[in-house]
Amino acid sequence: MTPLDQWLATLQSRLGQEFAVGDWLQIDQARIDAFAAATGDTQWIHTDPVRAASDSPYGRTLAHGFLTLSLLPLLTAGNDPQTLQRLFPGAKLRVNYGLNRLRFPAPVLCGESIRARTLLLAARIVGEALEVTWQFTIEIEGKEKPALVAEQLVRVYA
Repeated sequence: MTPLDQWLATLQSRLGQEFAVGDWLQIDQARIDAFAAATGDTQWIHTDPVRAASDSPYGRTLAHGFLTLSLLPLLTAGNDPQTLQRLFPGAKLRVNYGLNRLRFPAPVLCGESIRARTLLLAARIVGEALEVTWQFTIEIEGKEKPALVAEQLVRVYA
């Protein structure tokens, strides 16, 4: 049995199950400002706390939706070498293949904390890789609506 076959067999027994729940991460203005500087998205609703306090319907700045998306590797430990080897022993490489679906149901306000919940949706062998489809839900502490729901395709190579 090849490593791909072994990984697939292991994951098939967990299809449709919650795989992990991450730790809470507080989103502060420094992180929002750094993302704004890196991406050029310096709209006042993200970067001007004084104006946001008076002009925003939220009363404070909010994180960019794409900032929330960019935190998936941190929130899920998806790029952690130990996580990779635990899930896929002997794997040489893991690549982000893309997203099937992405939504931002609720904003993340400055000072709020978020965490990721990971659900295993699918796994299949594609050529020389195992393709895994994860559903990520980014929760906002104390809120009913999530900040993000996304399906990510990842390919793992032996």
